[in-house]
Amino acid sequence: MRITGLGHAGMFIETVGGNIICDPVLGPSFFGSWFPFPDNRGLDWEKFGAEADFLYISHRHRDHFDPKLLQCYIRRDIEVLLPEYPINDLEQDIRSLGYTNITYAPAGQVIERGDLKIMITPLRAPSDGPIGDSSLSVDDGTASVLNQNDSHPLDLDRLLSFGKPDAYFTQTSGAIWWPMVYDLPLDAKQNFARLKREAQNKRAMYYIEKVDAPLVFPMAGPPMFLRDELFAYNGFGKNGESIFTDQKQFITHLKELAPQYDGQLFVPGTVVTLENRALSSIEQTLYSQDEIDHIFDEKWEYLEGQRAGRQQEIRDEEAERAEPLPADEILAALKSWWEPLLKKSRTIRLGVGGCVRFRIGDLDMVVDFPKAKVREYAGEECIYWYTIPADLVSTNIRDHEIDWSNSIFLSMQFSVGRSGKFNEFLTTFLKCLSVDRIEYVENWYSEQTDQTEDAEVGDWVVQRRCPHLRADLTKTGKVDDDGILTCSMHDWKWDLKTGKCLTTTGHEIRAQRCPVTDDALRLGA
Repeated sequence: MRITGLGHAGMFIETVGGNIICDPVLGPSFFGSWFPFPDNRGLDWEKFGAEADFLYISHRHRDHFDPKLLQCYIRRDIEVLLPEYPINDLEQDIRSLGYTNITYAPAGQVIERGDLKIMITPLRAPSDGPIGDSSLSVDDGTASVLNQNDSHPLDLDRLLSFGKPDAYFTQTSGAIWWPMVYDLPLDAKQNFARLKREAQNKRAMYYIEKVDAPLVFPMAGPPMFLRDELFAYNGFGKNGESIFTDQKQFITHLKELAPQYDGQLFVPGTVVTLENRALSSIEQTLYSQDEIDHIFDEKWEYLEGQRAGRQQEIRDEEAERAEPLPADEILAALKSWWEPLLKKSRTIRLGVGGCVRFRIGDLDMVVDFPKAKVREYAGEECIYWYTIPADLVSTNIRDHEIDWSNSIFLSMQFSVGRSGKFNEFLTTFLKCLSVDRIEYVENWYSEQTDQTEDAEVGDWVVQRRCPHLRADLTKTGKVDDDGILTCSMHDWKWDLKTGKCLTTTGHEIRAQRCPVTDDALRLGA
């Protein structure tokens, strides 16, 4: 088996049963903000497209799903491996490009093509990517790999039922706009960014240790930001206010914490050959060692060169945007689009619990979640306030973009503030701007309330399933001496004495102290 890095989360897997091209992206994505790091334009994309037998797109985020690249390089009759998602947005996107040879991959079921075995493990929670993310397991008899990319699976036993992989490819960098775009003092951003990087490292290490593959390849980020106003957010940030760990930095971290795992660089042009279930060779075919050293050890100089040479791509993206609509037309469009969705969003409205302000060009607008209304701002107290360029919103209106996290928010071309904690319900609404998505999410939230099983975690009896994404807290939970429970899956925290979530609004937990037994009383005496 041979695996070639295509940049970001992209890879080309050559097996005895056919070749799989995964998440190929050239970018830039998210309104021209994200470029693959390092630059992957020098790859022979025509060759990869011609030799691919299967196309796998893990999820709908534009740093994984690049329609322009697919139209240029991937033939229309290729067999598409489609994750089993609760809504068909990704399938509609793929079919709109002319791909019809689609294999539906039931969750956790093995697809066989001769000696080749493939399994796709989808995730379906509201916070999983754009309501859906997935991982790919591949075994051709000579080797096996797990391409987890951005997904954060909860049921690892099910995922690993495919078999222990010989090589493991996983996200170790971030894909979020917090805290960079928030109106916070620099020292607060620096502290929050450090905590976010530590949480991302902790989560990556959790998966690495659970998967326990001998070979580990960090991938799926970080991006390059080449727009002038975003350039300082590369890596840890010019001023330490950013969250993006690069591949080499994480490999160093891995060697310090778990040297038993062989962490290896996986960049555009890296070719990993596995034979007899072991590493046969790793070679770099696009970059020399001197170039790789320059990219990672003199990163800001490399990024400056990229910025200087790629401004036309940014201008080309800007030219594709819609002309900014007048304020009254934006208000009318969002009112007619969002108010019917708000009326269907009882759980989300209660979860948001207040008004959210949007300043869009000349428009000053409020979304009143309790009353399910969109109207001009009239001085109401708001829990969140966004400032977004009118051309971005106008483009989303023109394209009827149903996921603003997959467009405006990950572009980081906006600013935001909030009066309290992070509100997951608000973010969920803004990525669910369609009837199908809203109805699915409302049903999903309703199902989460039926949590009857309890378990012991430390000295506490708590509901076994995490209120966030239903991780098994006997495996992911840890309670400190102050009664603070941390779920290692996403670093969310609860005060078990009160049941309140310390990370976001809502999501209370059921908990009580373990009963004191007679034996414990005797030991105490």
